[in-house]
Amino acid sequence: MTTAIQKKATGYDKYVNWKLFIIPVVLFFVILFMPTPYGMKDVATEYKVGPKSVVELITTQLFGVKASDGEQWQLVVARSMEALMNMGALEKKRFSKINLKWCDKYGIQTDATNIERAKTYIQNQVPRETYLSIMNDALKLRKTDLKYEQLEPNDKKAADKGAWHIKVAIAMTVFVVFCFLTECIPLPAVAFCIGVILVSAGVVGREEVAMLYWSDATWFIMGSLMFAAAFVKTGVDKRVCLMMFRKLAVPNVRWITLIFFIIISPLAAFISDHALAAMFLPIGMLLYQNSLSEQVPEDKELAKMLMITIAMACNIGGPGAPSGGARNVIMMTYISDMFGVDIGYFQWMTYCFPFLFIMIPVTWVIMNWRFKPRVTSLAPAMTHLRSEIDRMGGWNRKQVSAMIIFVVMVFGWFTEKTLYDSGILPVRLGIGVIAVAGAVAYVLAGVVNWRDYQEKVDWGVVWLYAGAIIFGRVLDSTGAAYWLARSALELLGPLGMNSGVPLMITSNGLTAVITNLMADGPAAACVGPITLNMAGLVHPGSTFLPFMAMGTAMASSFAYCLLIGTPPNAIVYASGYLEPKDYLRVGVPMWIVANIVVVLLTKFYWVFRGFGGMPGF
Repeated sequence: MTTAIQKKATGYDKYVNWKLFIIPVVLFFVILFMPTPYGMKDVATEYKVGPKSVVELITTQLFGVKASDGEQWQLVVARSMEALMNMGALEKKRFSKINLKWCDKYGIQTDATNIERAKTYIQNQVPRETYLSIMNDALKLRKTDLKYEQLEPNDKKAADKGAWHIKVAIAMTVFVVFCFLTECIPLPAVAFCIGVILVSAGVVGREEVAMLYWSDATWFIMGSLMFAAAFVKTGVDKRVCLMMFRKLAVPNVRWITLIFFIIISPLAAFISDHALAAMFLPIGMLLYQNSLSEQVPEDKELAKMLMITIAMACNIGGPGAPSGGARNVIMMTYISDMFGVDIGYFQWMTYCFPFLFIMIPVTWVIMNWRFKPRVTSLAPAMTHLRSEIDRMGGWNRKQVSAMIIFVVMVFGWFTEKTLYDSGILPVRLGIGVIAVAGAVAYVLAGVVNWRDYQEKVDWGVVWLYAGAIIFGRVLDSTGAAYWLARSALELLGPLGMNSGVPLMITSNGLTAVITNLMADGPAAACVGPITLNMAGLVHPGSTFLPFMAMGTAMASSFAYCLLIGTPPNAIVYASGYLEPKDYLRVGVPMWIVANIVVVLLTKFYWVFRGFGGMPGF
């Protein structure tokens, strides 16, 4: 593992390639100083002025008072309805499900007493038809009636500021993607450029950007790389690797990569892909390091093949079940709240798990096509592993401690949200805190010392992913991702791509592009409401609605092309064997094939099967 990190350092030792770096710098400033498109001002009006205007409309129609004169519980009603409207949940029954945790999540400051009073009022005093009418009026106000040129001076100032934030986010997108693809500047430095740009442009404050760098996802990446280091030091990775592959009669690299896909991809439908990538990274590195010999002291293609296999196996498994990612649950919630169509857990699996059955062999073939290692037999590596484990003898105290801590940590990842929701845990820990707690436990148990973490963890990758998290969140929060999605759909509408399977192709392709730039959940949340609303207009009450929801969720997992696309991509990059262009070698053909597979599933399997007695489209 130490050798791998030293190899990675050669990339970090490079200086800025100004011949290339000047290109994204110039493009960044060109975009900033271009006239602001009206579409950006329109989206900024919706994001910056829309919430206030909607709350004002709701308090006026429901209570006959201005928002500034409303009682606290009345404001809870208005702000909750506004938040539900943004989710597409227009029906009255959805209001009854709000609670204090939900209000905290959406930034509605209140207490349990006012929430209960608000729910009682809506339940007993507001007929369903009246509630729905107000929600539709509010939606129409935010989406169509609010016009930038008609705003009051203060509101126009807020909209101009929001449009500037969108422009900065778009300019930053061009800058970041170019830098990631060309490595014209050391990649961790790009992560810091993101923070400097956002603070300097006034998009976020210095305190906020510092907090964003240390998000739960960043802690998870850091903790995962730490426990991988502990596995390597204790030799647990060797034992697990031998258990996985000892039954292979011919341990050829092709069959070993196929086993990776067969084991990892189905598990990724039920277990965090972050955790799986962190678990299998040391195993892949171990296989590579033990396959080298005096005759072949280095085989970059083999190293890349093993690392990319682990990442892509994690990535293709997520669509298989609702538990495979936040994107799946988000789209299930949208389709239920917007149209009252419920998709059950097992029902989702029967529609989406066939995607894995197709993508596992297809991705395996692509992997063997794109990488041509010199070493094809890993039999010497397995022999070497057996001899090392024989010398180890039985499981020692450190190895047992490492496994116990790991099992407890995985259990925490699986259950912390459920325990919090049920009230057993008073605070939400998050998977990142649990990962770092596990890393601390390894130190307390004497499994590792800090020198092990310092030398065996690629801290550059931690910062790199921290920057990627900020980048994606700013695209989402400023409305830049929404502007990109809306602009693309408006552009493609006149070409006949606004109904039926063409609309699904457009939606999936757009989602699959955006998800390479930001987390899968926000990508689905960005495109989903737009396309579902379009689907409801052109194919109301038909099977197209659940098909669109499942298709959008699946497409948001197609982050195959950039190392910032998913945590597994970033985690395997920490091996030190990969370059950003290696993701493109496999990611581009996979991206194309995956989009085609979803369309074929829709046209030949989903349409043939139907959905719960709903009419076809």
